[in-house]
Amino acid sequence: MGVLTDFNERIADVQAREHVRRVTRQSGSSFYWAMRRLDHERRDAMYAVYAFCREADDIADDTAPTGNKIVRLQDYRREVALIYGDGAKTPTGRALQGIIDIYDLDKRDMDAVIDGMMTDVAETVRITDMEDLRLYMDRVACSVGRLSNRIFGIEEPYRTNLATTLGEALQLTNILRDLDEDAARDRMYLPCTLLRAHGIDEGEPAQVLRHPKLDGVCTELAEMADAQFTTARELLAQVPPSQARPATMMLEAYNIILAKLQKRGWQFPRKPVAPNILERLRVIVRYGI
Repeated sequence: MGVLTDFNERIADVQAREHVRRVTRQSGSSFYWAMRRLDHERRDAMYAVYAFCREADDIADDTAPTGNKIVRLQDYRREVALIYGDGAKTPTGRALQGIIDIYDLDKRDMDAVIDGMMTDVAETVRITDMEDLRLYMDRVACSVGRLSNRIFGIEEPYRTNLATTLGEALQLTNILRDLDEDAARDRMYLPCTLLRAHGIDEGEPAQVLRHPKLDGVCTELAEMADAQFTTARELLAQVPPSQARPATMMLEAYNIILAKLQKRGWQFPRKPVAPNILERLRVIVRYGI
């Protein structure tokens, strides 16, 4: 490799790292503060993983035509292949390329994220049953946990089990928090079999979310999330604190959201909930230091 080529490669790598830092910082996500508790190298690695997931999610949530979004996600999938093959082209891909061998990141988990976004770009999203829901959660949440836990340094058997339990708890909380926002996009993540079990037959999200028996469905899913949060805490207690800290911060931040949702209830109209500044600071101070 010539001197000029080597110099350009180093500049491109620096730009890639700055890109994923900027994407993560500007996202406003609770994940940002959890990642800040990592050492420099692991923090930059997590920024790369987060930027990858954020950019894929932004494609799925774009207002562009469905066909356009599918093409862009297919391009993103090809970029994943290049990360593990001949060389990434995008800044986020380059940032990931520098860490996949260091942390032994599994390509199947990155592909799973794209699979999950492919579900979200459909004109209409309906979840058939609990098996279907668990597959969706594995793709959009647990796969991210598997990638993240490798970077945190969490070993098996805790790494995979924690990714599953905490991933499902976080995603169930997201689903319950975003009922109305998803319905506006004709997305319904409450399983059809669970709706029918509670006496709800309407197929349109707007009708489902105004049904008087919605409480039973949401309460059941909230209890599932509670149980997964409890199991995740038990697993984290077996992990060295330095490795457990980011996941613990995420768990506690989202547990606040779930508790607020349970206190608010599920009947229409539903006010949005989120941790306030004091609650966020309490999580950072208690679990991040």
